[in-house]
Amino acid sequence: MTIEVLTAKLSAYLDPKQVRSIERAYQFSEQSHRGQLRASGDAYITHPLAVAHILADMHLDHESLMAGLLHDVIEDTGVTKGQISRRFGRDVAELVDGVSKLTGIEFQTKAERQAESFQKMTLAMSRDIRVVLVKLADRLHNMRTLGPLDGAKKRRVARETLEIYAPIAQRLGINDIRLEFEDLGFAAMYPLRHRRLREALKAAKQNRTELIEDIRLSIGKRLEQEQISGTVNGREKHLWSIYRKMREKKKAFRDIMDVFALRVIVDNVDDCYRTLGVIHNLYKPVPGEFKDYIAIPKANGYQSLHTVLVGLHGVVIEVQIRTAEMDAMANYGIAAHWEYKSSAQSKEASERRAARWVQGLLDMQRQAGDSVEFLEHVKNDLFPDEIYLFTPKGKIIELPAKSTAVDFAYALHTRIGDSCIACRVDGQLTPLSEQLQSGQRIEVIRADGAQPNPNWLNFVVTAKARSAIRHWLKGQQHDESVDLGKRMLDQALGRYGSSYKQLKKSQIKRLLKESGASTFESVLQQIGLGNRLPLAAAKLLLPKQDFSESGEQPLPVVIDAAEGLLLQYARCCRPIPGDPIMGHLSTGKGLVVHVDNCHNLTDIRRNAERCMPLSWSTSVNAEFSVQLKVEATPERGFIATLASRITEQESTIEHISANDRDAYTTIIDLQLTVRDRRHLADILRRVRALTAVRRVARSRN
Repeated sequence: MTIEVLTAKLSAYLDPKQVRSIERAYQFSEQSHRGQLRASGDAYITHPLAVAHILADMHLDHESLMAGLLHDVIEDTGVTKGQISRRFGRDVAELVDGVSKLTGIEFQTKAERQAESFQKMTLAMSRDIRVVLVKLADRLHNMRTLGPLDGAKKRRVARETLEIYAPIAQRLGINDIRLEFEDLGFAAMYPLRHRRLREALKAAKQNRTELIEDIRLSIGKRLEQEQISGTVNGREKHLWSIYRKMREKKKAFRDIMDVFALRVIVDNVDDCYRTLGVIHNLYKPVPGEFKDYIAIPKANGYQSLHTVLVGLHGVVIEVQIRTAEMDAMANYGIAAHWEYKSSAQSKEASERRAARWVQGLLDMQRQAGDSVEFLEHVKNDLFPDEIYLFTPKGKIIELPAKSTAVDFAYALHTRIGDSCIACRVDGQLTPLSEQLQSGQRIEVIRADGAQPNPNWLNFVVTAKARSAIRHWLKGQQHDESVDLGKRMLDQALGRYGSSYKQLKKSQIKRLLKESGASTFESVLQQIGLGNRLPLAAAKLLLPKQDFSESGEQPLPVVIDAAEGLLLQYARCCRPIPGDPIMGHLSTGKGLVVHVDNCHNLTDIRRNAERCMPLSWSTSVNAEFSVQLKVEATPERGFIATLASRITEQESTIEHISANDRDAYTTIIDLQLTVRDRRHLADILRRVRALTAVRRVARSRN
């Protein structure tokens, strides 16, 4: 590849002035990279030149081409963004800066560096979507030239490409680049599997070439008879797609390859539907396998009719039907309007879809705690399969497959998701965790004052929902940790005859200076989280003459909530209101509550600074889990009678299991909910009244 070949390619669609500016960018890049070599030993300029060739094949504008030639000069040479801006314009400089990796900042891990770089690129994308197109071209050439790298680095780059860049290409509808990413990434990650699968595919094609050709010709002939102008082509099955299907669906290669693939390209949308009718008359369609992506396009703009037929000799055929413009969109996605003279409407729609996706990334970025968490959300959001749902007013909402009503609520608006309490699917009340199906009508039921449930994280699939829930939980955790930290510090100060209310500004200043903390609130938060000992903080707050402990027993910290992000109830002893309790600080978890005589406290008590007396608030109004062990004589219907007795006492059975010790004794283990010890005593009394029961007692792990 040379600059002469590039300029000849560009002259076909750019004016001479724009071509000359690209030549100037090449000369500047060549000069800046002079003396630098790639891992292969080639002059470094060969890489940006190859990137420009890829962008030229997409028929991108001259600024994108200039950015492609200059994309590494900020990162790898002494050239600044300002210099590029003065020479080639502000837009080109912004594109180059957006593509460049972060430099001059120290990161703890490669994952953090990767995440920060992607975060920076996202911000640049929000200003100009061309940033991601240049980045994809850059990554494509790097993937094409992986050969000289060592095995570990090769696999790392391939994994990153398969996890991030291939899905991004798919999200933007750039299918050609996505497929090449997947093939190159597969070959680098699993070279042996790739080679064997490629050989198997070659052998399968040789055996079936004649059969595929007969089917293709019969469809082409029938279209001609119906006076429909179109071309019928065999569609190549891609190795990565085959491999994923084999792995995910646990199918053999022959099962995957039993399905042939054809693509029909026609002149207009009417002909698409006419062709569908013709083909369905020629071969029997498989029920439930028809998809209309023309009426309802995919999120990346993809449009096509998909159907599955049973052809000659019982062969299963996948057929895609679309127009030439749809085919261009399928191959080039958002870049299609640069390469093809698409209508202004389709160009606008393409850019709008891309902008909507990038805006979603920005929303996730604002809510994410750090860049690594943000990248995790993005990876989760890059789903290839979508479902299409309807609001009560008929608006179509696109979501990843396996989405739930909570995902749907957050897709409408974050506030709707936060206040969601129930949903109706096609008019029927449905659990929030149930996976939705395409075509369903979803009504979200909200309530004032409702809050996200942490359990939602167990089933939501969209990154927007996940990041919004986590963002809310972090806010709650902050408030709770500060409040808990305040109470624990007050208790610690009580040991030295002081209290939280008696603290002076000078004492707090000394604490901040000695501890290195930025604010007093952050100190309280760290105490509440269990990351800082309240006694140690108390000693820093008080003057030296007050260090001796008062003879009085410190007042216990009052527990006034049954559920809390930072208040956990030990599963070993399952404390309930009325039990004497003791707490210990667990790093990152906050305060863990045990029954005072719990055997697990024996070792914990040795670290007195982490232990503290607790007491129950008189206003606790919640349910707590306890475990019971019932010893009974085997009797028909006894389990049902036992369950009935317990539920009569307004208790919920969470788990029940029964085992026969011998022919005369059955042991039933129960986990149920109670309000306090009095409520538990009432349940025990009712259970003991059963004639079959010999013994019943509260059990602990």
